[in-house]
Amino acid sequence: MEHVYFDHNATTPLDERVFEAMVPYLRGRYGNASSRHEPGTVARKAVNAAREQVAALVNVQPSQVIFVSGGTEANNLFIGGAASCLKPAQVAVSAIEHPCVARPAQELARHGWKLRKLAAGRDGQVEFADVDEALKAPTGIVSVMLANNETGVIQDVAAVAERARRAKAWMHTDAVQALGKVPVDFAALGVHAMTVSAHKIYGPKGAGALIVDKRLELRPIIHGGGHEQGLRSGTENVPAIAGFGAACELAAARMGGLAPRLEKLRARLEEGLHGLGAAIFGERAPRIPNTSYFAFKGIEGETLVIELDRAGFAVAPGAACSSANPEPSATLIAMSVAPEIARGAVRFSLGAANTQEQVDDFLKALKAAVARLRSMTAVVV
Repeated sequence: MEHVYFDHNATTPLDERVFEAMVPYLRGRYGNASSRHEPGTVARKAVNAAREQVAALVNVQPSQVIFVSGGTEANNLFIGGAASCLKPAQVAVSAIEHPCVARPAQELARHGWKLRKLAAGRDGQVEFADVDEALKAPTGIVSVMLANNETGVIQDVAAVAERARRAKAWMHTDAVQALGKVPVDFAALGVHAMTVSAHKIYGPKGAGALIVDKRLELRPIIHGGGHEQGLRSGTENVPAIAGFGAACELAAARMGGLAPRLEKLRARLEEGLHGLGAAIFGERAPRIPNTSYFAFKGIEGETLVIELDRAGFAVAPGAACSSANPEPSATLIAMSVAPEIARGAVRFSLGAANTQEQVDDFLKALKAAVARLRSMTAVVV
């Protein structure tokens, strides 16, 4: 049975045009981009072209794009690389960050830094009053994601960045989930560094970038031959980087038409969810257009995901990277959602190929699954 895929925040299918851009560098144009012969020069030109494509999507100069293996590495490079250049102080990250920001920040706490988690309100947005309170202490690093990977809630990163700059702190945002869904402008956000990734925008896994303010002083966390301006050693993954560039160019062309269509599909979904009695998290806050995060009282999210999988629909019990963790979503706990409700959370994330018919079929399957699980619960009780 072929599944209907509603888990695009976990990863997206590779666009055929992206694949076509990668194929030459998987076959005949296999040179090392650091080699000084013709095959190497061909590979280097591909990397440079991709750097320009990524830069254009986020409104920066190509020299500001540092290619890495993905969002996790980019986040670790910023936090670890900045901390190596600063005296230990406070590192402030939002309470709703992805683990690849939260855990490196926790690691700094073992090396003389003070970890401060910035509170989020019930709508899933970081509270400015808590940011202001946190920044009264000497702070070296601040990181607040642009769009949450679970709720889809968009943060006012520019407002946080303005406060961070006044406090003389380095400001970073993880923009992985926002890229390609809403406009992302590095300069307008006012950050010092930003993380982006290819596989969330119909590009390949294994390619991402840290976008940096050229005045930012970082030290590498991977040492070797000094690739990527000395910040990320290792032979460049030319096929994946070429695919990343192509995906960025396509995202720029697609976004204006895709976002309104996905928002309309989500509205149809959430009308049905309300009719079934679901709680929808963060629905009153600005959100990326493809994401809905919901729960039904008394039904475990993992169980519901399995039921829907059997019915041919792929959704997620929260964030894919933490699906092995049975604990309630840290994002929902930070939003003051009761643990018994948070354990029921299911994330639904639309993509370019999804249709109204698929959403309607999903709602029918969801209604049947919820009724079946509730009847089973009633029998047990």
